Amino acid sequence: MQVRSELNYAITREMVVLHRLLALLQLPGKNFELYPIIRPRGGDFLYSDDEFEVMKNDVQFCKGAGCDGIVTGILHQDGTVDKDRCRQLVTLAYPLGATFHRAFDRCNDPFKAIEDIIECGFERILTSGQQPAALEGIALIASLIEKAANRIVVMPGSGVRSDNIATIAKQTRASEFHTSARTMADGKMKFNNAGMKEQLKSISVDGKEIKKIAAILAAL
Repeated sequence: MQVRSELNYAITREMVVLHRLLALLQLPGKNFELYPIIRPRGGDFLYSDDEFEVMKNDVQFCKGAGCDGIVTGILHQDGTVDKDRCRQLVTLAYPLGATFHRAFDRCNDPFKAIEDIIECGFERILTSGQQPAALEGIALIASLIEKAANRIVVMPGSGVRSDNIATIAKQTRASEFHTSARTMADGKMKFNNAGMKEQLKSISVDGKEIKKIAAILAAL
């Protein structure tokens, strides 16, 4: 089973983390691909010229560092795909793979967008079917996979868990899936300032959840 890891950090701030991950992935027996997100900030997907330069620099860094691909996406103000800038990033990343992230879910016309993204040279689209979670957008995801006709992978993501992945897989006929399999873990501090009125927790990956998902997909 091939596993792809999507690194959700701005690369310019997390180069040390990236290098550490690459070192771990080169260990014997590891079967992972690393696709860092090329995104200079949170918020929308409309970027300034300076931000675009940062994105290009991040792509070059990932390429030189030995990553397997990138995850990115840029839109125009009207919700259409910025084909010129996206094509530049895909070309710059080559021969690395390129996934168009959930900026797709902010596009004004998903069927036009999928054609534009294919034209740009992306290999994959991550989408929740333009809904908050993939289960809610299942009908659109199925239609997109049919329209893609094996020209690009349409990968359902957002809220994909072991209790719904079988339904999503059967109704969409998707071949790849995205899950964070996240869990919240209590901090290890012995002292907690009650005056702050919050309990600090950390986000972690639930290994048991990943195994459940893998087992369900293997049985389909």
